[in-house]
Amino acid sequence: MSVIDEIKQQKPFPSKEQEAAGTLLRTADVLRRHLGSVIGPHGITAQQYNVLRILRGAGAAGLPTLEIAARMIEEAPGITRLLERLEKKKLVSRCRRHDDMRCVDCHITPAGRGLLDKLDAPVRAAAGRAFHDVNRLELAQLVQALDQVRQSLRNKEESS
Repeated sequence: MSVIDEIKQQKPFPSKEQEAAGTLLRTADVLRRHLGSVIGPHGITAQQYNVLRILRGAGAAGLPTLEIAARMIEEAPGITRLLERLEKKKLVSRCRRHDDMRCVDCHITPAGRGLLDKLDAPVRAAAGRAFHDVNRLELAQLVQALDQVRQSLRNKEESS
């Protein structure tokens, strides 16, 4: 079913670019809800899951708050609040640096690592279900096209 049918739009989009943007946004929303249905029952949001994955990847060294924010899939303007919530759940720990009190280093806790270990297979399976009907070549082309869109937008931001 096309996005035009899904959203019950009466007229075609004014341009293919607008149709692509609308389709991408609608698909991202559907995919976010699909993955959220796997992550949510474990008491965390998709953004919190993303933070935990980032910190697991950082290893024992952890990462400063702003570096976590820079690595997020979706921008998180409230990164401090996001980390506070994870800390209350005992999934991350935070500590100020002694040499720079403005910098807060964050680490995943054993409980956070355990939660990710539980979620790895279900999230992988959910992503597999989401893209089940898309072949490897189409997936590679989709990833490449989306990379081009992001790079183009970055180039425009940098030049303005």
